[in-house]
Amino acid sequence: MNARGMPLRAVVFGPLALFILLPFAQTVLLSFTLTLPREGHVTGAPTLLNYAEVWARPDLRGSILNSLTYVTLNIALCLAAGLPAAYAFARYRFTGDRHVLFALLALRLTPPVVLSLPVFFLFARFGLVNNPVGIALVHCAFNLPVAIWILESFIAAVPREYDETCFIDGHSLSGFFFKRLIPAIAPGIGVTVFFCFVFSWVEVVLARILTVTAGKPITMAINALYGFRTDIGLVMAMTVVSLIPGVAMIWFVRNHIARGFVIRT
Repeated sequence: MNARGMPLRAVVFGPLALFILLPFAQTVLLSFTLTLPREGHVTGAPTLLNYAEVWARPDLRGSILNSLTYVTLNIALCLAAGLPAAYAFARYRFTGDRHVLFALLALRLTPPVVLSLPVFFLFARFGLVNNPVGIALVHCAFNLPVAIWILESFIAAVPREYDETCFIDGHSLSGFFFKRLIPAIAPGIGVTVFFCFVFSWVEVVLARILTVTAGKPITMAINALYGFRTDIGLVMAMTVVSLIPGVAMIWFVRNHIARGFVIRT
């Protein structure tokens, strides 16, 4: 973009950036503000007590650990099951293969609230209620179709001759998969991780259904902080803490995400 276009970009994107960042700036500011009176501290004064309380309360600290646990499991399960399935769809042809791919999206397009009751009864039978593993499994069921679709498109973009050359060079199927194919489709894996993380981290309906008395995720912990006298500073501190893993994940996979969308557009 030339120098003449810079003022135009500032005029167009400046208000948009301000609109997006202003609520975030207010959240951060309130997280460092005392909004309820505490002994020896003045309401409205800058403080770190909100963050200290987040780490001091076992329920809040445990909810962060629960969310990190089931999100990590969800991503691992989606990649472990999605990569072989995507490779099969990309490299082999069988009757109805495209129809199967479209059928996979039927579950993903189903509203989670529709399946909440059968999911609860099924997971209760197997002892997976109040357990981060249960949330990871049900999130994986919703994320896996999208993971297969994304990974299949990236694997299909790799020429078949690449596979044949690797096998001729002496690679086994597992060696080819881990040493050659996965690095070749790293942008696709980055895009997949991004979408799986976002859905699992912010999902509320299934997480609420499957955490009746214990194992509550961070979204439920923030919701539980609201009451007759809501400590807004504590809520904002918990909100900022909940944003940190997402920002960190996006930072680490940012290059893969950018390359992935450029390659497939």
